[in-house]
Amino acid sequence: MNGSIFLVGLMGAGKTTIGRALAKKLNKRFVDSDHEIESRTGTTIPVIFEIEGEESFRRREADVIRELSAQQDIVLATGGGAILRAETREYLKQRGTVIYLRAGINQILQRTGRDKNRPLLQTADPRRKLEELSRQRDPYYREVADFVIETGRPNIQFLVQSILSQLELTPKPTADMLMAEAGPESAATAATSSTFVFASINTISAESTMTASTHSTIALQVDLGERSYPITIGYGLLSNPELLTRHVAGKRAAIVTNDKVGPLYLAQVQKLLEDAGKQVTAIVLPDGEEEKTWNSLMKVFDVLLAEKCDRKTTMIALGGGVIGDLTGFAAASYMRGVPFVQIPTTLLSQVDSSVGGKTGINHPLGKNMIGAFYQPQAVIADTATLHTLPARELSAGLAEVIKHGAIIDAPFFDWIEANIDKLVAKDNAALAYSIQRSCEIKAEVVRQDEREGGLRAILNFGHTFGHAIESGLGYGEWLHGEAVGCGMVMAADLSQRLGFIDIATKDRLTALINAAGLPVVAPNLGTQRWLELMEVDKKNEGGQIKFILIKPLGQPLITSVPQDILLQTLAACTEN
Repeated sequence: MNGSIFLVGLMGAGKTTIGRALAKKLNKRFVDSDHEIESRTGTTIPVIFEIEGEESFRRREADVIRELSAQQDIVLATGGGAILRAETREYLKQRGTVIYLRAGINQILQRTGRDKNRPLLQTADPRRKLEELSRQRDPYYREVADFVIETGRPNIQFLVQSILSQLELTPKPTADMLMAEAGPESAATAATSSTFVFASINTISAESTMTASTHSTIALQVDLGERSYPITIGYGLLSNPELLTRHVAGKRAAIVTNDKVGPLYLAQVQKLLEDAGKQVTAIVLPDGEEEKTWNSLMKVFDVLLAEKCDRKTTMIALGGGVIGDLTGFAAASYMRGVPFVQIPTTLLSQVDSSVGGKTGINHPLGKNMIGAFYQPQAVIADTATLHTLPARELSAGLAEVIKHGAIIDAPFFDWIEANIDKLVAKDNAALAYSIQRSCEIKAEVVRQDEREGGLRAILNFGHTFGHAIESGLGYGEWLHGEAVGCGMVMAADLSQRLGFIDIATKDRLTALINAAGLPVVAPNLGTQRWLELMEVDKKNEGGQIKFILIKPLGQPLITSVPQDILLQTLAACTEN
């Protein structure tokens, strides 16, 4: 690759270590701006800070980076605060490819805890200082970055390979390219868009702006060792033949879709594969949650067997959550496991069901009670498909977006509140950011608890009530997201009655669910029927119903509750 690469990020994020390895791999010269300053002054950074102060150091740093960034074919590791000066940000953006290396606060503390050469961390409370620096600098890092690499994984070669893959996918755009692609009004936005490879659960600033534009590509990684896989989010991805075909290793592919999505996208995806020399089998099922059954699964197996699909056939789920779950289960079972790729076409599947490897079908006595944990090869989320969604389907997906803010990331919840009108109106940048942040959150939860041994259950906030609604009314009467949205209102009411949140927080969540176009009053199934349905839930233990509640907003709690309080919530939240 020609051109220079500039690494930005907080101290301890790995800029020097990764930079050296990357430079060696690319046969470029490595330079560390801090080391260059020390070499030129003949003293250390802490001494410069002590004698001259931070402002004087930043001026020196800006001069050095101005000079170094003008050089050709280097990998430059910048100081953590270099991006604070506007002129430095401009040099970096204009003169090379900028990579934001990001690490969690705990990881940085482990790496820098005993390092006396970090003057800003020589305080009584280094954690608080790091949190302050992260809040201050993160928007600037995002502004200059072409993409972001999460460096929590210690394997340097893995990180370097991730960078090399992204350098191939996202070449540095020129100003002319941006103008031609986005038009004069959006060129500035496109120039500051970022691509993300992986993110741990770090809350974002409520004031931070969206960096995704209509044409940006966001790449994340679900880090599960040998079962790791990429999530790619962007507009128009189904027009990119290489993005899909790289994940179809064998000569055959089987696309599973439904009679609503198939007419829109099946021919396009099938042509991508056939043009790459693949033999393609198409399986079109009826649309609807009520089709997520054993009979539909058998229909898929019937076609696979009749077409003599072998164990190297890659199955492709083209559709929403029903198609994704059912295809994943079929892939996990056919010939004891064949590879599959998720191409989610609804907001709900893009932000939730396509990520994490939960597959399955419904049973008359319970939703998703039969299935397997089986990870895909890749998830490709084309946001252009959301523009063909009916408003009701879009609202159903917003339920899962809201869920992620409510259980883990209160600032993200604030952002959703501030941008709900844009989301409902299908604003491209708002949708892309909501998908990005939701996938970041879910990917990290799945990394920590792939098979729902504990932590992953928090993703079921609102689902205990929601699944009961779906089962009680009959699958397909309410969309899954509608049931979950109403279920979150009920879970918030239960949280408030138990003293975990105040009434203002409950009202905020209810108002946001309503603004998303989701129901906030549950159907009256009858008290006994409610209890029967909630007792058939995978989270339950020892006959006790387990609920995911919030204590406070942004922090989940898994607990059983006194039945009298539960009955109060059922009475208050259901139709008379």
